[in-house]
Amino acid sequence: MKQTSDNNILLKRLLISLGILIFIRLGTFLPVPGIDNGYLSFYIQRHSLTRSLVSTFSGNDTFVIGLFTLNIFPYINASILMQLLVKTIPKLAKLQKEGSSEGKRTINRVTRLITLVWAVIQSAGIAFYLKRALFDWTPFLAFEIILWLTTGAMIVLWLSELITEHGLGNGASLLIYTNIVSSLPNLIKKLILENNENLNFGVLTIIGLLFFIAIYGIVLLQESARIVPLISSKQLSQTSTKFVTASENNYIPLRFNQAGVMPIILTTAVLVIPNYVSNLGLLPILTLPVFLQSSKIFYWLSYFTLILVFSSFYSNIVLNPKDVSDELQKMAVSIPGVRPGIETTYYLKQVMKRVTLLGAIMLALLATLPNIIEAILPVSSFNGLGTTSLLILVGVVLDLSREIRSIFLSNIYNNMFD
Repeated sequence: MKQTSDNNILLKRLLISLGILIFIRLGTFLPVPGIDNGYLSFYIQRHSLTRSLVSTFSGNDTFVIGLFTLNIFPYINASILMQLLVKTIPKLAKLQKEGSSEGKRTINRVTRLITLVWAVIQSAGIAFYLKRALFDWTPFLAFEIILWLTTGAMIVLWLSELITEHGLGNGASLLIYTNIVSSLPNLIKKLILENNENLNFGVLTIIGLLFFIAIYGIVLLQESARIVPLISSKQLSQTSTKFVTASENNYIPLRFNQAGVMPIILTTAVLVIPNYVSNLGLLPILTLPVFLQSSKIFYWLSYFTLILVFSSFYSNIVLNPKDVSDELQKMAVSIPGVRPGIETTYYLKQVMKRVTLLGAIMLALLATLPNIIEAILPVSSFNGLGTTSLLILVGVVLDLSREIRSIFLSNIYNNMFD
């Protein structure tokens, strides 16, 4: 009976998530009125930059500007900005620390408002960029495009929250996961067409081995943590045997990858945005020395170094040692052998520096793996499936497995007391 109940709950949540994801996917291909997709398709085929921008939003080479073209991207950008604001604005930081339901609702309202503003900005960027692609472009058409795309983005945000609340998994993560998976067939097709002559059994074996190493490394990076044991003031008054046993069950897990994929996203933005701006004609074309223009090693070193820098920066934003130390002191909990207060803060800072450095090196090595594959093997187009995509794919699968396990454990606990 219990097994049937578990299966019913999982099936219900799975169907809700799948239904919403399919609806959003179909809405992506629902064209915005007023856009002549024939003109748009012709223009995009002749301009690689525009094709790249469209692929960024749609996840493939489709030429349809649809209702849900912006997808969940405005909310992701708003969430990143909100995390930075919480760490820099004392009032927001206080709301988050208090952890009350009213504080969470306030932060969610602000995040939704930022999402709306960001959706308008991105919609306006698309609408005015289409001016060069559409012969019948008018200010009224631009307003209509902005209205449709902004409305679509907010509908997607609402649907993603429904998935998080009533479905299986986190709505925003699942939408990103769906976009990545939907682009895999085109990526594989492109990889095969461009490397048809170079692909053989030996090359495929090496690619499979490197791919396995990347997946294993990502899982290890996502799940690994440095355990910092804790002891309460009540336990200090007990015997030494009980002290050892208690300290094994209370700890702080300092994860090696506190920042997630953010260092890669920020690094890519820093390295790619200047080139995009130059292609748009807003800045003069940047000229580098000849040896740097043809040097992939220079790009890899820049990529590697920036990931290390952003990992250290973002990890301190995600987990502040001073805040953790203050919370431990309020709860009368301390680290064995370390005094509460300043010494605890210093100790956590030192441990986090070592953990973050090791995690950042692992992340940087995994991020440059596609470049290494292209350098040592006669294949190309591997950058389409970068470490960011693999991190998201693996992370979503791990989160889903944890949620399914928690549903089973929760039902077991409830049945014990029924």
